[in-house]
Amino acid sequence: KLNYFQQPQDIKESNFLKFLDKYGRHSFIAPSRVQPSFSAFYRAGDPILIYFDSSSVLSTLRQPVKMGTSGLCVDGNPAGFLDSKSTSCTRIFANLSKSCITDPALDAASYYQDFTVLKVPINDTIVQSMKVLYEIEFSGTRGIQSVSVRFKVSNISGNPGSSLQQHFTLRFWVSAPVLPGLLPRTLSHMLPRSGNPGYITGAPVLIANSGAMQHMSILRSEADGSCSQFLRHTVQFGRNMRTGCRLSLSPILEENSCSYIQQKLYKALQGMNRAEDVAITGSAHSAQAEEWTGIQIQNCSVQAVNSTSCCVVPVTLEIQILWTEVGLLSNPQAQILGARYFYRCHPLKFLSTSTVPLTTVVTFTDMTEWPEPPRGQPQVHWKLPFDIFFPLKVALNLERSYRGDLAVCFFLILIMCGILCS
Repeated sequence: KLNYFQQPQDIKESNFLKFLDKYGRHSFIAPSRVQPSFSAFYRAGDPILIYFDSSSVLSTLRQPVKMGTSGLCVDGNPAGFLDSKSTSCTRIFANLSKSCITDPALDAASYYQDFTVLKVPINDTIVQSMKVLYEIEFSGTRGIQSVSVRFKVSNISGNPGSSLQQHFTLRFWVSAPVLPGLLPRTLSHMLPRSGNPGYITGAPVLIANSGAMQHMSILRSEADGSCSQFLRHTVQFGRNMRTGCRLSLSPILEENSCSYIQQKLYKALQGMNRAEDVAITGSAHSAQAEEWTGIQIQNCSVQAVNSTSCCVVPVTLEIQILWTEVGLLSNPQAQILGARYFYRCHPLKFLSTSTVPLTTVVTFTDMTEWPEPPRGQPQVHWKLPFDIFFPLKVALNLERSYRGDLAVCFFLILIMCGILCS
């Protein structure tokens, strides 16, 4: 008992708030991700942007500088706006005559051809249009087993100067042998582990919807503050988060426009697939029901009201996750005890409102009950006190003294007997 954590408490809908009030604390860590943005004009020190028309690549004008004591050239240094300076560096060539023809550093055209300099930084709307995902299944002994690719596309429109943002993802999966009588697993239902078995801090929280595993996610804003239609922040275990954005609403003329807006905001807050269960451990398998626990979802109590002046809509989603450490003190494992989606609503006075501000808050509450400190264990090498044999020495000395006294008395008796007899 002294070397194990206490048995985790059972979290139910009736006692969820009690444990949240007892163990919960007000704290949150803001995400460190920064969205790229460009100003309407160059400021002093800003990198000067260039554009390669043949490859549709946006880059920066670079000024080579020397690096380290050797003074060798480094070509990745961007030139700063209004930062006038001269640099010099050294280049080493194994074959100068060959490098003179093939090395771009010695080709004058590479410093001015095939690109143009932007007068001002890009300040047009960035269109989220495509997301490419490569999934590679491999085995440690048999190499790559299969490769698949998925695309997420959308229609684009805008000014000719609008920029296009693309996202590319590469994921690797470990293939497992297929047991007899079972169907092979598809890549869409496999996710990397978030721990083994307990969650690792910073790993994605696993959720499931009708048996399909995915990562818990929340809203993500674009550079202009609007809610992204395709990208969402992944909820990381043990890290509190808070995000906000503005969702654009198209004008609705139907009579049930309030109900339509409510459902649209609910879907935006919870994502494309509504989360039903959360994995207790980071290595949970979708087929093992005991490794999952249901998510408590509390929607707004006010129903849709068919009114042209007011509509109560969800504007905030609070994701509350209770967790604890279990197992050996020498190797504790983090597991989730329960989770709740709590929506907060606010009246929307005018249905013709073009945008609605949305907020998502994620809090992790530690409910670990630490056991009492273990008692001290006996040491292997104990040193005995120097006088541990003192009682034995005293007894031995007394015995020797007693024997000497008897000998003296016996000798005296013999002398007295000899005198008397004579």
